[in-house]
Order: sequence, then structure tokens, then C-alpha cells
Amino acid sequence: MDKKDLRIIFMGTPEFAVGTLSRLVEGGYNVVAVVTQPDKPVGRHQDQLQPSEVKRYALAHGLPVLQPVKMKDPAFVAELQAYEADLQVVVAFRMLPEVVWAMPRFGTFNVHAALLPQYRGAAPINWAVINGETETGVTTFFLDHDIDTGRIILSKPFAIPDDANVEYVYDGLMRLGADAAIETVDAILQGDGHVTSIEQAPLAEGTVLHGAPKIFKETCQVRWDQTAKRVYDFVRGLSPYPGAWTTLAPKGTVLKVYGARKTGEATTDAPGTISVSGHRLLVACADEWLELREVQMAGKKRMAADAFLNGNRDIDGATCR
Repeated sequence: MDKKDLRIIFMGTPEFAVGTLSRLVEGGYNVVAVVTQPDKPVGRHQDQLQPSEVKRYALAHGLPVLQPVKMKDPAFVAELQAYEADLQVVVAFRMLPEVVWAMPRFGTFNVHAALLPQYRGAAPINWAVINGETETGVTTFFLDHDIDTGRIILSKPFAIPDDANVEYVYDGLMRLGADAAIETVDAILQGDGHVTSIEQAPLAEGTVLHGAPKIFKETCQVRWDQTAKRVYDFVRGLSPYPGAWTTLAPKGTVLKVYGARKTGEATTDAPGTISVSGHRLLVACADEWLELREVQMAGKKRMAADAFLNGNRDIDGATCR
């Protein structure tokens, strides 16, 4: 089967998904339509509509765009069917009902930013870094009734350096995910619509599985009663977005932490105790001092810790909670 004969519908929303869509379009694959989220209200009065990054790319390349509010809407399902897609490719999109994912004759596959069956869920990149993993990756798999549980087509590993934050891993997996998607489509073409895939259940046997649930504001609060290594990984796993945060006592001011460094310096001070040592901003963890390198006080600009200390020397002896 030639690539021009395989009718593909692409589904995705954020920049991460554009990496794969652009590779498909620029590689000459037959993307007949794109499905993305409805435009998002933005602005002070929520009176402006902002299109998704996928929509921006699709319109710039003359691709039809579908933006259903509800995936089971009969009008949307009928419109989708009219494109007579052979395959659907999904990257960073919402959960699909069976009436949608079972529609194409060759199925629907998803590009997931983790090595399944590990890190099933909405935030796999964040949680892999938060948990101090040294390796993650991407997986392509066929969609089924549950979240991220379908048959695996292929996986590609990605190393996580100890100093990497989410932005680094995100960028790397965006490129690697596009590679995996193209390889998967090519394998489907070579097999005339058929490709080898494996069940996830045997891979999960005897293994502790880590989930990747959606991250909320309360998820991002730093717990200083953990080891410095755990807090360090937590900070970089939420940097630059959404950002780890702590509360400065006794004032109750919120301080976001975007960068930190392990000092290896032991402490017996109570967890959360702040110490200013020269130009260093240190916070006590359960075992060692952690140096905060980049912070942002509520209502202020993000800045290096030494610049922050220039106007906040009185913070010495305060407490992070």
C-alpha cells in the first residue's frame, strides 16, 4: 500500500501533538482531516477565543479542522465517517468513545509519552521526572475501552539526565514521539493495514506500576519533610510548568520554585527551615540542605535566587511550609 492511499485522520491539541502532525504532513502522508479541541476562551473577560496549536498548524496547511464539543455527538460522528479514514492517529487528546476509535478499518493508535504499561494517565512526563526515573520514552498502541491499556505496537526509550527538567524531556519526547508515529504508520503500510502488537498485561506482571494522574495546584506543593533528592526531583518534574510552590511563614506568601541544586550538605534543622549563606538560598529537607536556584514570589517576576535575596535578606530563619 502506498502512503497516498492510506487516509489518515489526526487528533491532538497542544504543541506536543504538532510534532507528529507536521511529520505526517511534510512526509507526504495523506492526512484528510484534523480533530482538535474547541477554541479556548482567554483574556481578562474570557471574551477572546484562542485556537489550539494543532488547529493553527492545520489551517496553515489547508487541512479541514473538526472541533467537537462532545465526541459522541451524532453530527460529529457522521462528519467523521464521511472522511472514510483508514487510520486515526492520536497524540495528546482526550479519551475517545468506541464509536470513534473503532471507526477506521485499520484502527486508531495513540502516541503516549511513557514506556507503557508504566505511567498511564494524563501527565506521564511530569511524573517520570518527579519519581526520579533515569529513563522514560514513548509508546504507540491501539486504543481500546480503558485508558492507555491497548495493545502495544512499538516503544522507544529516552534517557533522563539528573539535571533535566520537564521542558527538556517534553521537547525530546515530542521529537521521539513523531519518530514512533511515522514508524508505526510505515509498518501499517508495509503490512497492508496489519501490524504486530502485544498485550500489556504480560509486561505488567511482577512489576510495580506507576500512574500519571492529572496534576492540580495542590499536587504542586513542596513537602520539605522528604529527602533533598526527592524534593529536587519534584521541583524539576514541575518546571517550568505548572511549577512547584511553597508558602513562606509567617507571612503566608507563596513562593514558586523553578530550579534547585543538591548540596550534599547534611542538616539537623527542621524541614522547611530557610538559611541564607552568602548568595545562596538554602532550605532544610529531611536529610540535607537544598539550594533554591530560581524562584518567583507571588505577584513578582521569576528570577535567580541571588537576585531574589537582594531584596529579601530578612528571609533568613523563616520557614517554608
